[in-house]
Amino acid sequence: MFVIIGYIFMSACIFGAYAAHGGHLGVLWQPSEIVIIFGGGLGAMVVAYGPKLKDVLKATPAIFKGSSYTRAFYLDLYALLFEILAKVRKEGLMSIEGDVETPDSSPMFAKYPIVSMDHHVIEFICDYLRLMVGGNLNAFEIENLMDVEIETHHHEAEVPGSFYVKLADALPAFGIVAAVMGVVHTMGSLHLPPSELGKLIGAALVGTFMGILLAYGFVGPLGAILENKANESTRVFQTIKVTLLASLNGYAPQVAVEFGRKVMESHMRPSFSELEEYVKSKKG
Repeated sequence: MFVIIGYIFMSACIFGAYAAHGGHLGVLWQPSEIVIIFGGGLGAMVVAYGPKLKDVLKATPAIFKGSSYTRAFYLDLYALLFEILAKVRKEGLMSIEGDVETPDSSPMFAKYPIVSMDHHVIEFICDYLRLMVGGNLNAFEIENLMDVEIETHHHEAEVPGSFYVKLADALPAFGIVAAVMGVVHTMGSLHLPPSELGKLIGAALVGTFMGILLAYGFVGPLGAILENKANESTRVFQTIKVTLLASLNGYAPQVAVEFGRKVMESHMRPSFSELEEYVKSKKG
């Protein structure tokens, strides 16, 4: 929704101001130059990203959707982590072995459907709980392993955003290419009257304009959206990491969850009392 609103507002300001000063909007419609700019930019990105383009295509629809990591998601996540750690503290690590091995059929995980729908989050939680159950690694080794996995995840999640950012960087240059080609065409048409030459020169300059507008007005913001989404998903893994490590270092479940809660941004972080009430409601 915000993407569409932003595009409409930006276009109204730019083209409205141009028209208000007597500009003719029809002059700006140069399909051949748009083909040169977008075709050249996308072709360059195919060369640069190759097999990773499928990840870009898969992530693109998320641009027009809200964040999956809402306050409701984090309430579910913290409540799930609290219940797991409370069970471990009360009954021992072996008590969660069945839940960890088959989370899809676990009654404990089923109580938190918002988190359970995120396969990557559940896999991350279960993988490290399984290592904790095995008891062969200490907290320092597990933390290093978590850091490596989170870094790998973040690198993969950054690819779609990086694609759009680099495409935005390329479009102004291809706009210059379109403008230069328009000037070349104009130089070959010097036999025409001045009025016709003016139209050709104006059409050539539209290439530079379109390259810059498309880059910074339309494509660049999409890259920023996907980069923010990558950071949001990484932050989820970081809060799980901090919570599990706090428990592994001997802190009580309430304190371990509080460690994880502090990782979140303030506008997404549920309050202590809010989380406490939610955990109680799930117990009930």
